[in-house]
This record gives sequence, C-alpha cells and structure tokens, in this order.
Amino acid sequence: MNIYHAFLSLKPEVADMAFVAALDDDLGHLKTRGNIAGWRLMRRKLGLGPRELRDFHLMIELEELAQLDSAFLHVATRTGDVEATHHCVNHMVADVTFALYRDFPDPVREQGGELF
Repeated sequence: MNIYHAFLSLKPEVADMAFVAALDDDLGHLKTRGNIAGWRLMRRKLGLGPRELRDFHLMIELEELAQLDSAFLHVATRTGDVEATHHCVNHMVADVTFALYRDFPDPVREQGGELF
C-alpha cells in the first residue's frame, strides 16, 4: 500500500466540519471511481506535534502508484463535479506539505540483499 500524505492547515474563516464535508465529496468521488483505495483525516490533539506538520493530516491510500496517476489525471480534466469539489477543498486550505510513503517491506522488496 502507498500512502499519499498531506499535512495542512485551514484558512481562519473555514469551519472544520465544512472542510470534512468538502473533502468527503472530493475524495469520496475518487474512491467511488477506483482512483484511490481509501482515505482518512486526522487532527492534531492537544496541540502536540511539530508546527511544520500543521493541524490536519490527510492520508490517501493507493494500491499502486498507477492509481495516484489515474487520480491526478482525472482531477486535471477540471470538468463538471471534479472541478467544483476539488476547487472547494483547495480554497479551504491555507498551506500544505505533501509526502509519499509505502508499506515496508512491501511485496516487491527482495529479501536477503541487505548490507547490514
């Protein structure tokens, strides 16, 4: 499994639950189409955590990187509901940092080749 991470903060005027609803519309659409395997949103608790990781942590699950490419290509069409839902989410976010991680070891990792 590959996980596309987004660490983000909301604009001051954005209600947190409105953001969740918009995100559910946007990513729910991608999940229904099979462009992503799933997603979850987490929020920092008690202000604990490095400032640069922001208040929210979004994790988008992908079975393979081709799925991420498919999601990007679909959103890039900017047609119909795709543009409306994605634009809505983007305009709620003040700043964001992205990362891409994978399960380790994953099924393609060869065993026994480690140096240490």
